[in-house]
Formats: sequence, C-alpha cells, structure tokens
Amino acid sequence: MSWTRRDFLRAGGAFALGAPALLASCSKVPQAGDGGTLQRIKDAGAIKIGIAGEVPYGYTQNGTVTGEAPEVAKAVFKAMGIDRVDATQVEFGQLIPALNASQYDMVAAGMAILPDRCQNAQFSAVDYLTPTALLVPRGNPQRINNFDDVKAQGVALAVLSGTVEEAVAKDLGIPPGNIQSYRGQPEMFQALRDQRAYCGALTDISLRRMLADNPGAPLEVTKGFVPVVDGQEQIQAGGFVFRKGDDELVEQFNTELKKLQDSGAWLDIVAPFGFTADNQVPEDVTTEKLCAAA
Repeated sequence: MSWTRRDFLRAGGAFALGAPALLASCSKVPQAGDGGTLQRIKDAGAIKIGIAGEVPYGYTQNGTVTGEAPEVAKAVFKAMGIDRVDATQVEFGQLIPALNASQYDMVAAGMAILPDRCQNAQFSAVDYLTPTALLVPRGNPQRINNFDDVKAQGVALAVLSGTVEEAVAKDLGIPPGNIQSYRGQPEMFQALRDQRAYCGALTDISLRRMLADNPGAPLEVTKGFVPVVDGQEQIQAGGFVFRKGDDELVEQFNTELKKLQDSGAWLDIVAPFGFTADNQVPEDVTTEKLCAAA
C-alpha cells in the first residue's frame, strides 16, 4: 500500500520546505502572540508552521513538507521576505493547543474555520472551500451518501480525531459507539479497507487523493455535500491559523494571500493537490461570518 511512501512523522518531527534534511526545531518560539512575531520572523528570515500530516493539505513526502497549505504559505511568506519555512507535525486535534503553547507561529493544515476555534486562535482570510464526502465500499451497497444516512442506517463511521467531520457527526446525534476516531489518514484508510467501518468522512479532495494514492482499493468517494446542523450549513472553508495578538502578522499575511488569489497564482500553486476553480472563495464567504456563525 502506497502510504508507506508518505513518511508520516511522529508529533514533534520537523522539516523545512524544499529541504530533505531533518531540522532541530522542537524548541518553543520566542515572543509568542505579543505582537512582536512579525518582526521576529522577518529578522530571522524564517517561520515555523504546524501541520497534521493530512493529504493533500499538509504532509511530508520524501522527507519534504508539501501540500496545499504549506505551498501557499511558502509563496505568501516569500512575498513577505521570509524565505525559510520549517514545519512541525502534530495530531490534528493538537494543532491549536500546540500553536498557543508556542511550538510554532502558524498552522498550515487546511483547518476549517469554526466559531469554537475562532475563540482560541485567529484565522487568516479564507483560503479555500471544499465539500464533505464519504469514502464507502465500491458500489456503496448500503447507499450511504451523507451523515443523515449514517445515522439512519446505524453504520460505523470513521473520522479523524479533532476534525469538523467528527464534530458534525456528534452534533447530528450519530451514536458515539458508531463513530471511530483515528489519529491519521493511514489508520482511517486501513480501517475502511479492513471493513472495521463502513464509511469514512473527510473533505472530498482528501478522499479522492487517498484513493489515487491507493490504486486498486475496493472503495469509492460519494458526491460531495454540505452538512446541516440545526438549520445551519457547515461550510468547509479552510484557512491558516495564528495566535491571538499577532494582528500585524495576520494582516500582512492576508494582504499577500489576496494578491495570490486575485492574480491567479493561487490556483497554479494548489492545482497539483487536486484543487480547482470550484474551490476558490466567493466574496460573501468571509472569516468574520464563519467565526460568528451560530
């Protein structure tokens, strides 16, 4: 199975974008969240980011950190005069706690912008949109196409720990005993191959990439959908995450991110990871609205 090529790291491993060598970057970053972060990283010409090893958002391949979010971040920081981007991998559910513990200065992991997360950290402008989908057995014999079907038919659902899919499944009343939470994509994928769970929930982009990396797996991806909880659409809009108080860093990052998006360069960067023009962000979808959503 091709997951062995991914060289997923244990929490605390660190890599530099574009460099194969392991870097000793496990120490805390100084002056965290006090407004001095922007000047510090500019003086150093380097920034440390957090990733979760989720393909295609932020992962390691052949000893190098890549993915949609790290590659976009690399382009943004280069425009800011910061040429070196180091990365530390932790479990998805620990990304914001580790950020606030000063293990790195930004999360670049395709993290959905949600109100509860906005209470604990500061998000960039929206980077992309993507629907949720399910990975199911080929032919989908039980006709499971969304979370409501999962609940109604009582099948086992695999999710990644700390993700929006896990939260939505719980909010929709899927019994805890039917929800299997996994630390990473390889473990979740193996559970589906072994039929320990009937279906797995992630963004459609992630699931299609998983299938592409595992040719011959007897699985397929359902059509994408937008879950609804208490009448509220759970839009999968992803962004980069910073500590509260790093306003200058966020402002400059947003300025350069918008330039990438407006110029078309963003689409060129993300296309190799399965993103298309359909994933671009409409003007009416903003971080402010997503953070304030009921």
